[in-house]
Amino acid sequence: MPDTYPPSATAGKFGYPDSCIAETPHWLVLLRPQQVTFGALVLLCREPVTAFGDVSRTAMAALPGVAKNIERLLTAETRYQKINYLMLMMVDPDVHFHVFPRYEGVREYEGLSFADAGWPGPPRLDQAVALPPGALQALAHQWRGKWGGK
Repeated sequence: MPDTYPPSATAGKFGYPDSCIAETPHWLVLLRPQQVTFGALVLLCREPVTAFGDVSRTAMAALPGVAKNIERLLTAETRYQKINYLMLMMVDPDVHFHVFPRYEGVREYEGLSFADAGWPGPPRLDQAVALPPGALQALAHQWRGKWGGK
């Protein structure tokens, strides 16, 4: 198998390349255009697989390091209290997680308010705030510079 894969249609749906925070040989970390909570991400496997059990051992071995960087970044940028990784894959078949930092109260960015409408229960996927394209690109760029402890 190759070390890298071209972006999938799912990556494009979630704004790649404008929304890209990090790229590894097996995983993409994208800022979710629809922010269920501030800092909502998509963690997308780059391999052409539609079942979690089909993800390669190499990609699975890389997953904890990617998750550690996600959690470090989101701790600093959102001050979350809990974090949810949801693997829904009902509409977009490629293996991916929706990552939602969870918090009580509201977070602000560029004049937008982001409440965690489901706190302390399950995330309210129907209560997302759309990031305007310029804000999506700016925030993804800012966080890309902070990825991996930079």
